[in-house]
Amino acid sequence: MESIRWSKKAIKEIDRIAEYISKDSIHHATNLVQRIFNLEELIAKQPLAGRIVPEYQEPNLRELIMGSYRIIYKIISEDKIVIVTVHHGARLLKDI
Repeated sequence: MESIRWSKKAIKEIDRIAEYISKDSIHHATNLVQRIFNLEELIAKQPLAGRIVPEYQEPNLRELIMGSYRIIYKIISEDKIVIVTVHHGARLLKDI
C-alpha cells in the first residue's frame, strides 16, 4: 500500500468546501468530506485509477471526480502519493 500525504492546500480547500456547504447542511458537508477522505484508500490501492489531469498531461498527476469536485493527486514514487488539491470543477485550474 502506498503512503498517502495530504498537502496543506488540499486540507485548506476541504475546510473551505465544508464551511460553504455547512451553511445549508452540516450533514451534507460532513458526508462529502468523509467521502473525499475515503478516496485515500482507492488511491493507495490503485494509484492509476484516476485520469491524467487534462490541463497538464503529466502521467503522474491524476484526478478522481466526486460530484462537482476534482481530487487531484501526484504519484511521487511507487510508495508515495501526495493529494495536491481538491478543486471545484467549475473553477479554472491554476498552477498547482
